[in-house]
Amino acid sequence: MTMFVDRVVLHLQAGDGGHGCVSIHREKFKPFGGPDGGNGGHGGSVTLVVDPQVHTLLDFHFHPHVKGENGKGGAGSNRDGANGRGLVLKVPNGTVVQTPGGEVLADMVGAGTTFEVARGGRGGRGNASLANARRKAPGFAELGEPGEQLDVVLELKSVADVGLVGFPSAGKSSLISVISAAKPKIADYPFTTLVPNLGVVRVDNHTFTVADVPGLIPGAATGKGLGLEFLRHVERCAVLVHVIDTATLEPGRDPLADIDAIESELSQYGGLTDRPRLVALNKIDVPDGRDLADIVRADLEARGLRVFEVSAATHEGLKELMFAMAELVEKARAAAPPAEPTRIVIRPRAVDDTGFTITAEPDGSFTVRGERPERWVRQTNFDNDEAVGYLADRLARLGVEDKLAKAGANPGDLVRIGEREFDWQPTLYAGVDFVPGNRGTDVRLEEKSSRPSAAERLAARKARRVRPADELGADVTDDEPTAADDLDDDLDDEQWASDEK
Repeated sequence: MTMFVDRVVLHLQAGDGGHGCVSIHREKFKPFGGPDGGNGGHGGSVTLVVDPQVHTLLDFHFHPHVKGENGKGGAGSNRDGANGRGLVLKVPNGTVVQTPGGEVLADMVGAGTTFEVARGGRGGRGNASLANARRKAPGFAELGEPGEQLDVVLELKSVADVGLVGFPSAGKSSLISVISAAKPKIADYPFTTLVPNLGVVRVDNHTFTVADVPGLIPGAATGKGLGLEFLRHVERCAVLVHVIDTATLEPGRDPLADIDAIESELSQYGGLTDRPRLVALNKIDVPDGRDLADIVRADLEARGLRVFEVSAATHEGLKELMFAMAELVEKARAAAPPAEPTRIVIRPRAVDDTGFTITAEPDGSFTVRGERPERWVRQTNFDNDEAVGYLADRLARLGVEDKLAKAGANPGDLVRIGEREFDWQPTLYAGVDFVPGNRGTDVRLEEKSSRPSAAERLAARKARRVRPADELGADVTDDEPTAADDLDDDLDDEQWASDEK
């Protein structure tokens, strides 16, 4: 027998973006033709789409782990990497997407409705895309951004106009099999129906859907029996029909008590008090059932309920019940607000919105949060000093350095951006595009050498020229340097010029 699954937990992983490429164009007589590294491809996203041919979440029950395809890395000669293939998952109409904590992300109703539940990572730019007037040959490229990774809960809530509610073995499955083309399982024992059954009913020019909701017994709203599993399928119903077994032999059971018990469970579940009700007194083909229906009919009508005596076995009274269902469904449809097409809402960013925030932590560190700073950090190759310097310039232009200073950060304080931690050094940020020396390096990040600079060596040489007066000979003065001094000066000048270069 086919399993019916209406709640699953999906573990989603969108595809990662491909890395950008670092490449220099080379050919005969042109050893340095400029950067030509291509961009990485974008990772594949995971998208949900409503398919009318899908009626259960069974496929996801057996395959809960879903992963998108990664983007390909860029290559030389300005060749961009291929984008990862996105995954399109088909879900039934009425699927609700929510987080494990219960936050609703999307309510997917209507054929063709789509929702991108996990976005693929961006591909990193190659050094050809990073080149500009100041940085003509970047020695680095951006890394691909990781794809989104999250867990979501899919819940199926049947989309039906009429819901049949009642105790087990009340005849709901028999009733829906007669008034529609649905073929549910029917047997003479309780809890025969373990899954909701949907049927399409046509009355004259009216067409509506009917759902058989199983498993409703006293305590269903608190998890007893199958109540919690299937009460959600009643939420979307515009009309509720109480199917009452008038021929039951169970002690303590009668139509009034059955309706009170079911209404109590619906009230505890919540959100169903405004739905119109009908009462179908079923199994009047049994003599005792017809007698009991005649007895309780007046009491039910006194409560304001419309009562119909029906028999799923002989089809007696079904036509009147179907017309009453169609009437209430048409009223509910007329009262519903007209369907509006989805509007594209554009929300421009405020003028003073920098796109990031800085929070001072109790331990003295600072945390920078924002879409762009965190994405830039993820795309930076920290093994390349030039890439780190480029990140520093971008953060400075965004205003991160100024805000850190205003927030009270001092040089050497710990700063967190995303999953990275830095020791803040304001002198690292240039604020403009920095022209590096050798490819892949940035002198701002190099540690200072203990070797004296050219200016320090020049000052030391001049100090050596000044000799004590007692060492001066009669024919040798400061105004008349010797040939050895001239040779030493020439060597020092050559060394100083070499250091300056």
